[in-house]
Amino acid sequence: MTSSPLATYHPDQRALALIGGEATDANLRRYLHGIPGIDAVGLEARAADLGTRSIKTSSKRWAIDTIIGLIDLTTLEGADTPGKVRSLVAKALMPDPGDPGCPRVAAVCVYGDMVGTAVTALGSAHAAGSTEGISVAAVATAFPSGRASLGVKLADVRDSVAAGADEIDMVIDRGAFLAGRFGQVYDEIVAVKDACRRADGSMAHLKVILETGELNTYDNVRRASWLAILAGGDFIKTSTGKVAPAATLPVTLSMLEVVRDWHRLTGVQIGVKPAGGIRTSKDAIKYLVTVAETVGEEWLVPSLFRFGASSLLNDVLLQRQKMTTGHYSGPDYVTID
Repeated sequence: MTSSPLATYHPDQRALALIGGEATDANLRRYLHGIPGIDAVGLEARAADLGTRSIKTSSKRWAIDTIIGLIDLTTLEGADTPGKVRSLVAKALMPDPGDPGCPRVAAVCVYGDMVGTAVTALGSAHAAGSTEGISVAAVATAFPSGRASLGVKLADVRDSVAAGADEIDMVIDRGAFLAGRFGQVYDEIVAVKDACRRADGSMAHLKVILETGELNTYDNVRRASWLAILAGGDFIKTSTGKVAPAATLPVTLSMLEVVRDWHRLTGVQIGVKPAGGIRTSKDAIKYLVTVAETVGEEWLVPSLFRFGASSLLNDVLLQRQKMTTGHYSGPDYVTID
């Protein structure tokens, strides 16, 4: 645990202490632009190195099961129906019907109007704030574009929370961020965080989607990550999955470095969620390595790391089945030695 005085601050005051005043455009710009820039070549080289680490054979099964338990199983299509969401939940509850010992996923992620369907389908397996069940995550704030009034965005969040969502995946206003209106982005995240409050005073967890594919530079990704955390995000998430490129290893590494630095500064652990484009177990394990090497293996739990995916689970289950039957001929994985 850090010995920094910031560790003793109330969460609402940490940001103000760091930026030296109110969260105005000027104060935020001065703070965010004072953060050291990223060496893009160095970042990409480190990510590439982490992606080529060797593996111990005994670690393969652990890695596969860990990935399953970190997945937000997702359906975010305009054609989603209650039946499709119920099928998604059935897969989340029993990823491999032929193997009752297969781990469950961490969460199902749906549009807000499908939250009630997901909660009902989960039944007693719904997390409801516990660490044992499956959570329901809802995308909100005019996902994926984020182009709506603040009132509409907050109503979107409140409706999802009232329907039983455990987690809210919001999108930042990338236009405001790129135009330098950092105070507006900060204030929206703060307001969304407040809208995550339930009637009993407990809070749904807030994941802040940066949509890194539209931020153009690693420096912008780093600044947006800091801004999201300063404003109270519980997780920072790469992408909606609707914009290319979505999650990449270098981008995720840059976000993990921010989370590491925030933890050193305040003692507070923030989660990271790469989403979109991670389709194979080989690729997913590269992310496990990157997490372990950057922030530590303690982050490899659902409360601090997730994969946003729809197709990843299928490949992971295939590799798991091959290992179980003794006919495993999957790729040469990378993982933690």
